Amino acid sequence: MMFLKKPQLLVLIVLVSVTLAQYGDIQVSFDDRLLKGNERQILLSLDSELMRFYKNTNWDSEFSDLSIPLSIHIVFEGVAPKGAVQTVLAQALFTSGNDQRYYDSGVQFIYNDAGSIYFDPVLFNPMSSFFAFYGYLILASEIDTYIPMGGNSHYETARNIAIRGNSSDYSRGWKDRLQLSDILSENFGLRKAKFAYYYALELLQDGKLERSVEEFNNMILGLDEVYDRFPRERYTLYFLNNHAKTLANSLSMLGRDEILQTLKELDSDNEEIYDSAFVKISR
Repeated sequence: MMFLKKPQLLVLIVLVSVTLAQYGDIQVSFDDRLLKGNERQILLSLDSELMRFYKNTNWDSEFSDLSIPLSIHIVFEGVAPKGAVQTVLAQALFTSGNDQRYYDSGVQFIYNDAGSIYFDPVLFNPMSSFFAFYGYLILASEIDTYIPMGGNSHYETARNIAIRGNSSDYSRGWKDRLQLSDILSENFGLRKAKFAYYYALELLQDGKLERSVEEFNNMILGLDEVYDRFPRERYTLYFLNNHAKTLANSLSMLGRDEILQTLKELDSDNEEIYDSAFVKISR
């Protein structure tokens, strides 16, 4: 059965005339202090090209109106020769909404201040493949919050990009990206927990309190699955840290002190937030 976090966002019948927009508000920022004056020309159109790339690429034909918020910050380390070409070395940080944050310390692409960024699923390109990798990775996690394990194919696409990158002449960082795609796609407990969390909030908003409690309990089952395999797994902690206040408020409204107690044990970093929810229940 298909469950929707925000039903109005899922387009079941896609018309040709519809403009696809998996990514919505996009912010791009640079730190170019380590670049020389003549090297900064790479930045002249890069921000607008990245925004165009994420907005105009058809990442998925079914989810056509997600409008995922995306922030990209790139720290340029310099320009270095590689064979007959010059390559840009950089670090990058991708953040999306409250759920996703990825830091990449091994960015390398060919220095070229002309042309558009275009992703070819067959031919590897150091620049477009890098940004497409994170585009599919973020989209996969987002779709998981609409359909249980719905992001499988997009995780696989990201993984295939990483495999091609790792075997290319521009392999810097791609081994780590391949590992990242495996970590995220195989973290089934977190993927189940995220879907259950968003579905529980939707049910709570609709006044279906008993079903909401069931989904919050399913969220706990998913988190337990994570902790059984990876105690204090970073992406699970990031998810909990960003949703602790919403969880505390929702569960205090439902009067579910037993779920709050379990969260307190799993997420000790936000113990005070959960304690405040206990106080609300006891009043």
